[in-house]
Amino acid sequence: MEDLLQFQLGDAVFCREDLFNDGGLPGFEEGALIAAAGTRGVVVQYGHVEAAPKEQIYLVRFEDETRELGLPVGCLPEELTQDEAEAASLKSAH
Repeated sequence: MEDLLQFQLGDAVFCREDLFNDGGLPGFEEGALIAAAGTRGVVVQYGHVEAAPKEQIYLVRFEDETRELGLPVGCLPEELTQDEAEAASLKSAH
């Protein structure tokens, strides 16, 4: 299974889009911005979406403004990239 993963434990990744709390993440108010597009994070765990076992999900801890890692956030592969140039362009778009 591990060789089919898009990202591995410890990989640096970046948000492709603004991530907001849909109400399922403790520690954040519902609707709060968790990580802005272009924010760097690290993959700390992976698994599958319970309702769709073929769908991968990654737990990522994103950096805050002080470069401290925040709480783990569940992300779908399409919400992440390892392309630093893409991340920089997403960040500058804000």
